[in-house]
Amino acid sequence: MSGSRSVYETGKGRLCPKCGWPADDCHCSKGATEAVPAKLRCVLRLEKKGRAGKAVTVVAELPRNQGFLAALAAELKRACGTGGTVAEAAVEIQGDQRDRLRPLLAAKGWVVRG
Repeated sequence: MSGSRSVYETGKGRLCPKCGWPADDCHCSKGATEAVPAKLRCVLRLEKKGRAGKAVTVVAELPRNQGFLAALAAELKRACGTGGTVAEAAVEIQGDQRDRLRPLLAAKGWVVRG
């Protein structure tokens, strides 16, 4: 068949549909790291939708740099005393933590909206 692509190879397992590499060693996600700019801007928002009524504070519009996001998430979780996670270009912190996070991020010299 012309135009067909492999989805699975016996020695490699599942293949990424974008780059064709094995899913465990996908090159798509590794090449998506952005440099962290000197002056950062972010958006604070509260989300409840799709979370069974639980509130989550989202720090969005951040650079897509996994190392930076992981370090920021750890720092924000420690400062708020709650859990959280890293999304694609955002950090999610459990609960309504906007009043705690706004001065913390502003003290770093960031422009905070929302």
